[in-house]
Order: sequence, then structure tokens, then C-alpha cells
Amino acid sequence: MRLFAVALYLAIGAAANAADLTGVTLEGDMRKLVVHSAPEAVPDLVVTTPEGDEVRLSDYAGTPLVLNFWATWCAPCREEMPDLDAMQRDRDGALEVLTIATGRNSVEGIEEFFADESITDLPVLLDPKQVAARQMAVLGLPVTVLVDAEGREVARLTGGAHWKGEAADAVIDALVGE
Repeated sequence: MRLFAVALYLAIGAAANAADLTGVTLEGDMRKLVVHSAPEAVPDLVVTTPEGDEVRLSDYAGTPLVLNFWATWCAPCREEMPDLDAMQRDRDGALEVLTIATGRNSVEGIEEFFADESITDLPVLLDPKQVAARQMAVLGLPVTVLVDAEGREVARLTGGAHWKGEAADAVIDALVGE
């Protein structure tokens, strides 16, 4: 009986920690968000910093993630970047927004774009050979993947989106469990 009680406690705790986006009303650009009926496994992606240091998704274990695959030449990618920067800044550590420049993107071009748009809170992460993008089945840009604190994909949005406003806030609130 004690073993059953422990198992039940752990199961309830795990369910309480899982992001639940199924009850969120999707409006505006968030209507493009595909919410999975069950969370999906995410590989331990490896990307690099401009200095060549490896960054792994597992480095963020226990933290909800917003993975944004983008490129400097992609107009919708560039348009949504200020909203993602504000999300990172305004969420005060409740999540991490990881912008992954996939394909041919010069570090100088990324840094110039970030400076021009006053993007100060997002990391510069590189996927030059598109390995991470392929692992995540990214077929076009931009693609934004929502990953819960357990490291599972719970939703995905293909195409540009406005990540500011009530609709986006409701989605992100559900992701971080607020």
C-alpha cells in the first residue's frame, strides 16, 4: 500500500508540473499554434555560441523553453524577434527563449541585426549545418517550438507570429504553469 501511495504522489506531481495548453483559447497568430495531444520527446540538441562553445538543451533541464529557429534573411523571423526579446526579458527567468540561427548566418549579420533592433536579452546560438533543425523536423522558417520543464515538446508554431499580447501571454502562462 505504501508503494502505491508513493507512486500516486509522484504521478500527481508530474501531472501538475506538465504544461497544459489544451485549455488555452488560441486567438490571433496563436491560432497557428499546433498543440500536441500528448507531449513529444525532444532530442538533446547541440548548438554553438559565436565563440564555438557547445550549448545543449539539457543545459536547461527543468526550465520551460521557447525554441525559435530563424535566419537573418527571413523577414518573418526578423519581425518576431523583438517580441521574443521582450518575452525573455519580461518573464524574469520563468522560461528561456533560445533563438537558433539555422543555416548560413554570419555572426556579424546576427549581431548587427540585434543591435539595430535593440535586442539585448536573447542569446546568439548557431546551427550552421542545420543539424538541430533537422532533428526537430524544421522544414521552413521561422518555427517556434514550446518545450515544457520536463523537456518535451508541447506545441509548435510554423511561420511568423506576434508574441506580445493577451493571446501569446495565455499560451506562455500555460507553458510556465502560471
